[in-house]
Amino acid sequence: MRLKIAIDPDLVALMQAEIAAGEKAVSTAMREAGSSLKSAWRGQITGAGLGTRLGNSIRLASFPKSGESLNAAALVWSNAPVIIGAHDTGPLIRSKDGFWLAIPTPAAGKSTKGGRITPGEWERRSGLRLRFVYRRRGPSLLVAEGRLNSKGRAVASKSKTGRGVATVPIFLLVPQVKLRKRLDLARDAERAVDGVPGMIVAKWVEGRTG
Repeated sequence: MRLKIAIDPDLVALMQAEIAAGEKAVSTAMREAGSSLKSAWRGQITGAGLGTRLGNSIRLASFPKSGESLNAAALVWSNAPVIIGAHDTGPLIRSKDGFWLAIPTPAAGKSTKGGRITPGEWERRSGLRLRFVYRRRGPSLLVAEGRLNSKGRAVASKSKTGRGVATVPIFLLVPQVKLRKRLDLARDAERAVDGVPGMIVAKWVEGRTG
């Protein structure tokens, strides 16, 4: 008796087609999961009132960058991890030197460098000197003698008679600040991860029957 084993070319083609369908399913599912997570994080950030600029710091990269693979992956991250992380965890913030945290009032205006203006920058920009005012109750203050312009910003007075000059609070001084937790990024990340297996199966079946 002689036995002959032969591999049907159709079987080989079927296996290759199955692998190709799997590669496409995994790659498509990971791209869609990454895109969905990116959108969810951006929506959280803008919905929390943190602005579209910070929302746009959320980025997505899919791997491989071209082609398809059973090992496809997606990476979602922020270009501003410190700021995002602070709003995601709600940390207790203290001054680095152990003194005061200077919180600018609306009269201080904004920094030309982005972010919060510091007392030193405010003095250089305005040409006014800040004066410390201690308060037993509530935050202490850094104030300046000036006037408020039409935008509500404290500026030097041009009046020679002193008309319109007032003591304006420029900074509130506090020993520490508890930042309110405004984001829950882990929630959306967990949802995205939990949904990946079902997406892969659905895309795989769709590829085989399509």
